[in-house]
Amino acid sequence: MNPLIELQDCCKTYLQGKNTVIALDHIDLRIRQGEFVSIVGSSGSGKSTMMNILGCLDSPTSGRYLFGSTDVSKLKDRQLSEIRNRKIGFIFQGFNLIPSLSALENVELPLSYRGIPAAKRKIAAKEALCQVGLKNRLQHRPSEMSGGQQQRVAIARAIAASPSIILADEPTGNLDSKSGTEIMQILIDLHREGRTIVLITHDNQIAAKAERIIRISDGRIISDMAL
Repeated sequence: MNPLIELQDCCKTYLQGKNTVIALDHIDLRIRQGEFVSIVGSSGSGKSTMMNILGCLDSPTSGRYLFGSTDVSKLKDRQLSEIRNRKIGFIFQGFNLIPSLSALENVELPLSYRGIPAAKRKIAAKEALCQVGLKNRLQHRPSEMSGGQQQRVAIARAIAASPSIILADEPTGNLDSKSGTEIMQILIDLHREGRTIVLITHDNQIAAKAERIIRISDGRIISDMAL
């Protein structure tokens, strides 16, 4: 079976003054549909750069990135935005919720960008929030919820439109240990339902919840191990 996403000899470099910084150094990576993969590395290892490329937030300097059968390496910003909106669900450490909107409205908003009719948006948003245990919090704003509840809203927002892949960037980083454990259990349950999940983390205990761990250091993959 063809991989859902594939990096082929990908490099990412930046100019820092007169110096060239190599953030990703000839990366090859294949992730199949339905996998739960952790990408682990310390600060400056290149894991955030890889996340940005996998999420079509950035493009490699060289090499190819295949999303399904599409080579997205050379796409224009508008085309990358289309893939982000329709095929990728994002979960961030900082939640990135809009303070003035309710939980339901926060989950509905990205669906409106996809052109989904209002009635269908509301149904999909409610179902996603119920799935993460927030049936009784639909009208609460972020300031009225705990950090763990806010991250649940963020997960609901990521899954509401059934994206091809969920990218979770340090999803427990701003949470206490109890809330972090609950969030990881939600991700595990989503994987058991068949969702493809890529988790970016520096925490080995969090990484061990996945079924495959990829370790990155100095812009290179140093190990790729199935658990």
